[in-house]
Amino acid sequence: MSGLPRKALLLLISVSFSTLATAGEPGKAREWLERMTTAMSQMSYQGTFVYVRDGGVETMRITHVTDETGVRERLYSVSGPHREVIRNKKGVRCVLQDSSSVVEDQVVASSYFPELPLSVIDSENTGYRLEFGGEARIAGHSARRVTISPEDNFRYGYDFWLEEQTGLLLKWALFNAEHKPIAKLMFTDFSIGSAVDMSELESDSRAEDFVEMNTFSLLNTVVTHSKPRWQPAKLPPGFNLASHSHKTGADGVYEHMVYSDGLAAVSVYVEEKSDADAAVKPGVSQLGTNNAYTRQQGDLQITVIGEVPAITVKAIANEMALSVASN
Repeated sequence: MSGLPRKALLLLISVSFSTLATAGEPGKAREWLERMTTAMSQMSYQGTFVYVRDGGVETMRITHVTDETGVRERLYSVSGPHREVIRNKKGVRCVLQDSSSVVEDQVVASSYFPELPLSVIDSENTGYRLEFGGEARIAGHSARRVTISPEDNFRYGYDFWLEEQTGLLLKWALFNAEHKPIAKLMFTDFSIGSAVDMSELESDSRAEDFVEMNTFSLLNTVVTHSKPRWQPAKLPPGFNLASHSHKTGADGVYEHMVYSDGLAAVSVYVEEKSDADAAVKPGVSQLGTNNAYTRQQGDLQITVIGEVPAITVKAIANEMALSVASN
């Protein structure tokens, strides 16, 4: 210690304790997540980002403008198959060259930028831990890290890197209970406010190439008054019914429920299948960062899909099968 002056040593110890006190501070993490939620909806930004999932890499460009006319957004692919999504007050329209990837359920066709309901920020008992700490420089901007960690194996977590001055999201990583990354996104260039080039809101695609897209949003979901015909007797901790629709007609029975813990959402489909339909082999399949589990129960096919671990969709599907069998 002889080479380090006593005053400098005390300062180093003080800074070290200060850093430890800040890291993992849930109150500060909530403040930054609130900033992010507000900034992503109310500010104008533009940039190019890289999205990595299942060993594949996509490069996308986004222009998001908020002004007196409302919110306008254009997202399109820079590399790979042509993809383009335009959002404005008229709704959501998309062009996808690989049309098989068009899925009209937001639980499956997840946004590149995760929605974060305030219930996750405000509540102390959500199944997640909030932590604040860490600094980085991303796309020429200083950023701070906020981590949302799962408290069990039924859900995934996020690392968010937020622009220091505005709270805008510059990078995120989706990870499992072992903190192993499943998908990640990072901006390589980023502009804010008056630096946004408004001309990039205009599409080069033909109007007839666009299709309307219906999406499920956790932020705008209300529980319906009708009670599902079948409900799982047991759900993973923290998951509750968020949305429900039911149809009975000449073509049989169809029921769709969405269960959510406030951050993750799981879709449950119960459909009547005729004898002509091929038997479904139970099992888990992966759709990008989503897991799906399908099984047969009598004449009914049960399918559970969500951006959650395989154990979660399997547990809900098996509980639904018990519910169907008991009716």
